[in-house]
Amino acid sequence: MIMRIFRPLLGILFLFWLLVITQTLPALAASSAAIRSYDDVDVISQDYSGQNLVQAEFAKAQLAGANFENADLRGAVFNGAVLTKANLRGANLGDGIAYLTDFADADLSNAILTSAMMLKSSFLRATVTGADFTDAMLDRAQVLRLCQSASGINPVTGANTRESLGCP
Repeated sequence: MIMRIFRPLLGILFLFWLLVITQTLPALAASSAAIRSYDDVDVISQDYSGQNLVQAEFAKAQLAGANFENADLRGAVFNGAVLTKANLRGANLGDGIAYLTDFADADLSNAILTSAMMLKSSFLRATVTGADFTDAMLDRAQVLRLCQSASGINPVTGANTRESLGCP
């Protein structure tokens, strides 16, 4: 008998509590305006040098020859992008993702790629002098390829390029 009386009251209290909690919690998802997306971009020699591109998304972007020199690309995503002959000198791609991305003949000199996830990407003839790959994830075949020409010390982090790649 008592449960019949209190059950609806408990339900109302629970709904009130749920409403209060959801109204006071901050939103955790990023708004669409917070993430800049460059999907299917077809730009040759686009100039992004020195720009703040934190968490930008480049899906299937044709960026051959693009200039990202000294750009802030922390947390950026390159998915299926073409960055052949791109200038990424001094760019910070820390914590970024480059999946199925073509870096053939790209210049990654003095770039920061710490903790970047770069699986299934190609670095054929890429220049990595002074690049910092500390804790980055690359396919073993690509690491061995990069180790053939890797040299230098990153001027910002002080990391030795060969050591950051784990070269033998």
